[in-house]
Amino acid sequence: MLPQKNRLIKEKDFNRIHKFGNFTGENFLAIKFQRNNLEVSRFGFLVGTKISKKAVERNLVKRRLRESIHLKLNNIKPGYDIIFLTKPEIVGKSYEKIDKAVENVLRKAILFLKR
Repeated sequence: MLPQKNRLIKEKDFNRIHKFGNFTGENFLAIKFQRNNLEVSRFGFLVGTKISKKAVERNLVKRRLRESIHLKLNNIKPGYDIIFLTKPEIVGKSYEKIDKAVENVLRKAILFLKR
């Protein structure tokens, strides 16, 4: 589970990132990110009804994204707010493919530390 301090919850934070954040993406996953002047990075996940009408499928996608981030927390640059935006093609993808896409998108945005 993603720790409370690493969760992006407030609507004003989501709106700020949507308005002023930088964007990068891949096939079925994209991110918007912006510095947050905190010591930790915070994450939000947007999986709307355009992705799937079934809540079960949307929640599965969110759980897989959260777990991928949870396992990579030590390798992600601190001090950023990051929103993960999904595309309909993500439905039915395995955890391994989603995990790989998360890492690729973070590397593209230069938010993934090389260790």
